[in-house]
Amino acid sequence: MANRVFQSVIYQMKDAIDRVVGVVDETGAVISCSELNLIGEVREGFMAERLTAGDRFVRDGYTYQQFSSAKHNDYAVFVEGADETAGQFAAVLSISLQSIKQYHDEKFDKSNFIKNVVLDNILPGDIYAKARELHFATDVSRVVFIVRVTSGGDISAYDVVSSLFPDKQKDFVFNISETDTVLVKEIRKGIDRTDMEKLAASIVDTLSGEHYIKAVVGIGTPISNVKDLATSFKEAQIAMEVSKVFDTEKQIIRYDNLGIARLIYQLPTTVCEMFLREVFKQGSIESLDQETLFTIQRFFENNLNVSETSRGLFVHRNTLVYRLEKIKKLTGLDLREFDDAIVFKVALMVKKYLSNNPAKY
Repeated sequence: MANRVFQSVIYQMKDAIDRVVGVVDETGAVISCSELNLIGEVREGFMAERLTAGDRFVRDGYTYQQFSSAKHNDYAVFVEGADETAGQFAAVLSISLQSIKQYHDEKFDKSNFIKNVVLDNILPGDIYAKARELHFATDVSRVVFIVRVTSGGDISAYDVVSSLFPDKQKDFVFNISETDTVLVKEIRKGIDRTDMEKLAASIVDTLSGEHYIKAVVGIGTPISNVKDLATSFKEAQIAMEVSKVFDTEKQIIRYDNLGIARLIYQLPTTVCEMFLREVFKQGSIESLDQETLFTIQRFFENNLNVSETSRGLFVHRNTLVYRLEKIKKLTGLDLREFDDAIVFKVALMVKKYLSNNPAKY
């Protein structure tokens, strides 16, 4: 990491300084240099010299200026020449490189910090201490998105999402598995929920339209304190799992828009099984064939309207009434009655939930 950061600056300084310039680590190994063939060379005597000399010293025709990225000198700039100008160049370069490395280290540390908070790998008491150390704002509104790749694409979804959110001080992107990429997005307070869906839709559209990657996005609820990021992350995970069971066609799933499906997901399976036994004590849901289940689905979609449903199914009204009577005889539930229809709808969802056995978070 440091090598790449330093090399970029050193190479740009090559023409401006018109001298050999570079950086050595604490062992004297050249890790960056304007002359690429010198990279990897070890400067003999450097280790001993750096321990006894001051921050700046001259050795073998080069001026060295030590600098630190922590509490001790990890690196030194070297500039060809033993004159005062070489010393000035070395001093300016060391200040610049130290600032640049500090910025990159801080950015990298912030990303790791956020990842640990999201994955609940850091103690609550340590969150604020680390945040202060990194100058990280803890009381900003944020939300967690999980982008799950379902098929296609040669390019990494992580790279695409990172490019869409280039502000690495406010937005953080990292992988948690081969298929799942997490985005922690800073948002304005009071943001409309539909705006978050639009943001998620833009990610899905970019992945599919430009890179032929099919993906779904789970969205947690917005939080106003960094310690609650783990909660928003778990909610996004739950949204994805619930969607796999109840809304298999949806690509954008918000936790706070799951409705009764979220309630069913959070129930113990023993309670769900007991509920099914009670609902279908006069018959079994297994006795309902696919045609009957399809009829029920359409009946619910048409708000329990017999005439509208029969037209949609292209059957006579009496045929539909006969089917509903058959269901009543098997289950004891009259779907034309609102209360019975609710019980049956929930029972179907519970049965689907038990059949899919989704992961619990």
